[in-house]
Amino acid sequence: MLRIADKIKKLGTETAFAVSAEAAAFAAKGNKVYPFHIGDMNFSTPSTVVNGTIKAIHDGKTGYCPTTGIPQLREAIADDINAARGTNYSIENVAVQPGGKPTIGKFILALVNPGEEVLYPNPGYPIYESQIEFNGAVAVPYTFVEGKNNFVFDIDAIKEKITAKTKVIILNDLHNPSGAEFSKKDLEALAAVAIEHDLIVLSDEAYFDIRYEGKSISIASVPGMQERTVILYSFSKRFAMTGWRLGATIAPKEIIDVIAKLNVNDESCSNHFIQYGAIEGLRGDQTEVKKILSVLKERRDAGVQILNSIRGVNCFNPNATFYLFPNVTELMKNKGFSDYELFRKDILHNTGVSFCTRIHFGRPLPGEKNYYIRIAYSGINLNELTEGLNKFKDYINSPDEKTVSKKSVLSLSHL
Repeated sequence: MLRIADKIKKLGTETAFAVSAEAAAFAAKGNKVYPFHIGDMNFSTPSTVVNGTIKAIHDGKTGYCPTTGIPQLREAIADDINAARGTNYSIENVAVQPGGKPTIGKFILALVNPGEEVLYPNPGYPIYESQIEFNGAVAVPYTFVEGKNNFVFDIDAIKEKITAKTKVIILNDLHNPSGAEFSKKDLEALAAVAIEHDLIVLSDEAYFDIRYEGKSISIASVPGMQERTVILYSFSKRFAMTGWRLGATIAPKEIIDVIAKLNVNDESCSNHFIQYGAIEGLRGDQTEVKKILSVLKERRDAGVQILNSIRGVNCFNPNATFYLFPNVTELMKNKGFSDYELFRKDILHNTGVSFCTRIHFGRPLPGEKNYYIRIAYSGINLNELTEGLNKFKDYINSPDEKTVSKKSVLSLSHL
């Protein structure tokens, strides 16, 4: 009899994809769906990347390449990191990956022993929690609170989580799902804590370049932190390359040497010819990249305006990422809901608006009182964004009582 290894039970998943499948099934029945549920992008990859990749294919760059990536791309990534962050990385600090996500698991494999503790943001990208526990470490969540203009992290609360077993702190700055960001003062305080307790930091900077106002800062740029920071670098967001699967790990050489060994065991090397396209993306004309950012900002502004006009909703206007994380506590109470999934399915069923909720971003923490949903606007055009959120608004602002019947909820559960 086939028996799956027990350790697989510890492996989580990215539940946004389950919501996506449900929305697709609902659409297949002839229903209009407004896709706010997943952080994919409906932009064409910039022509610099596409043309550079096609040329590389025609030039025969279709075989194996170095496990850490071709030297030209590693150099281009190091230059890009240094220019934007004020660091002094070189080619030996860069290992190319098939996407941003592999850095998470390889980082934990390389640096964390079973039983050691890893601090990570919750709500947060669910793969942190999954990889920590799958590799036998102890997942210790920290969270954020609502500030005046955005969500903020409580540095003192993070400090209180540190014990003798703490090995690593994972930062996602800028943050999925909330759009929260650390101030320079916050990063300096965290750096002092990391140095005092001899901690390694994984800085997930997938959204570093998706910024509309202000300037992104990396904790690696804080004095004393480059030698104890690993940066997760991704091409997916900045260059609309989600399906191309290309990213990199940026770290001290001794860590990159271990990552290289893991690369050999996992995938041998990242896609060869795509790396040439990525070089063109980094070195070439940035007009199309800037256009992506401009369009995203238009969507953000429209989304925030409509959401804040809905009774029972409070939505911050984050400076970065392509997510909104509105507080819908009052809304759900007004409509008679206390269950995220019933609420989410009700909205999908009655308006076609599909989104994820707080529960798709890590296990809820004890004492949570507020309810949140995540609105991703990277994969929906402005006209459909406006149409969908206005349908959501009209439905919520209508005087009707809770609208979904038990029969409807049961049918939705089988989508």
